[in-house]
Amino acid sequence: MLFDFQLSTPAEGLVDITSEVCEAVSESGVNEGICVVYCPHTTAAVTVNENADPDVKTDFIMGMEKTFPDLSTFRHSEGNSDAHLKSSAVGASITLIVTAGRPLLGTWQGVYFCEFDGPRTRKFYVKVMGG
Repeated sequence: MLFDFQLSTPAEGLVDITSEVCEAVSESGVNEGICVVYCPHTTAAVTVNENADPDVKTDFIMGMEKTFPDLSTFRHSEGNSDAHLKSSAVGASITLIVTAGRPLLGTWQGVYFCEFDGPRTRKFYVKVMGG
């Protein structure tokens, strides 16, 4: 079963989408299977990371900025080459195990939409498969 979601993002940052992913799994009725979360954008991504300390999100973005700085020597005319690099490094999708009708996440884990070129209105998809 495929679900699509829309969200408004900040200029750059991580948006917690765990509740939307859990909602999709619950609504699908799948008890045991897998769940794929997919981002159809080239300057955004999805990831699983800690959801207990908000400083993790800040540090994540700071680390990405240091790893992939916006260089004046980039040739891409839109001026967002650093966002494309960040998106590719983090990835366009994640796969989660579904068990007992819920995504299997660790105690401190959450699912995040990563914005590297906002603010924008973005989409993400959740595909739930199994029985």
